[in-house]
Amino acid sequence: MSALDLLRERLQALEPTRLDIRDDSARHAGHAGAAQGGHYVVGIVAPRFAGLSVMQRHRLVYDAAGDLMRHGIHALSISAKTPEETQT
Repeated sequence: MSALDLLRERLQALEPTRLDIRDDSARHAGHAGAAQGGHYVVGIVAPRFAGLSVMQRHRLVYDAAGDLMRHGIHALSISAKTPEETQT
């Protein structure tokens, strides 16, 4: 299973109502750290983020990713919101 598939699977633990993951690894080809893992952009919406700071939300995402942060992911850009924050 690819790092992208594993990340998608692991983030399901946060019970997202929306989860978008983009693999930007190709944009970083040749970057010194790129050989150690991919570059991903995560947009996740989950009720669990209610009342949490941005740092706390990111920590939940990192914790769910687990060992992928050491082996499989080199860089992770995160947008973590509650369902209410996505309504306009």
